[in-house]
Amino acid sequence: MKIILNFEGVRALYNFLLPREFVTTVFEITPEKLAALGIKGVITDLDNTLIEWDRPDATEEIATWMKLMQDAGIRVIIASNNNQERVKKFAEPLGIPFIARARKPLGAAYYAAMKEIRLKSNEVAMVGDQLLTDIMGANRLKLYTFLVRPVAESDGFVTLFNRFIERRVFNSLKRKGIKTWEEQ
Repeated sequence: MKIILNFEGVRALYNFLLPREFVTTVFEITPEKLAALGIKGVITDLDNTLIEWDRPDATEEIATWMKLMQDAGIRVIIASNNNQERVKKFAEPLGIPFIARARKPLGAAYYAAMKEIRLKSNEVAMVGDQLLTDIMGANRLKLYTFLVRPVAESDGFVTLFNRFIERRVFNSLKRKGIKTWEEQ
């Protein structure tokens, strides 16, 4: 069986994969920026978004960023595909709610996160480092999406496949003249 994808099908796929914004680090996402967008809450990935995938605890800078968000009234929750022990060890000292084994890009974790922070999709942003999990899942629910440059150059085994696909998407975008943080 031969499957032919027309241009509209490719565009629809890109719409699911492309973030609203590319940012180099989470520190570019400020309470003022979020307020200007009407965003009252953030669902954030953990590994390679906030800290390296193999670092157990928050850095001082990330703890300060989380506190800045909370002090500004921005509700933050972590949604990670990683295990309960890993995510809990990071989130609990910061007083941040979390969802482990989120199974992103499936929608259940995003819905659970929005319920936990008591906000609607038009009031929530997703911050993540992967197109195929964080961004695609959030775009399906019409959340505002930020793709952050991964904080580490290495990845866990499962993520390596996603990075291969991402490189192909980024190369295609580059040929179309669409800039990502890779060109910034």
